[in-house]
Amino acid sequence: MKRRFRGIGRGRTTRRVLERGGTGPAARLNAAIGAWTGARIAPMFGRWGYFVGERLFACFPLRPKEHDLWIRLPLADQRRALALDGFRPHRRFAARGWVECDVSSPAELRRVLPWLRQSYEATCRVETP
Repeated sequence: MKRRFRGIGRGRTTRRVLERGGTGPAARLNAAIGAWTGARIAPMFGRWGYFVGERLFACFPLRPKEHDLWIRLPLADQRRALALDGFRPHRRFAARGWVECDVSSPAELRRVLPWLRQSYEATCRVETP
């Protein structure tokens, strides 16, 4: 019989939302990004974190009532995104290329997927020498 190495007693249960891979727009977003080569999805601080290697390129809330998607873009792409309706500078990290937009329906998801793809590809270029 294997013994647990850490702690004593029964382990903590996983939240149902995490087991299902998200609900609503998060589930569709996770399915789309999960199909990209080298992309990794991990829950972090109440959000789904989207990574290439160790670099975070986007994140979306775990809670179904929250809809703000954060995307990290190269500065030239950030300017183009901010010129469109629905995108705004990130509250704290705008200087680092982050933008925010609300995603609460599949139509909005179609609007932001090309920007997520650009962020993913830019992160892949940085991660791989």
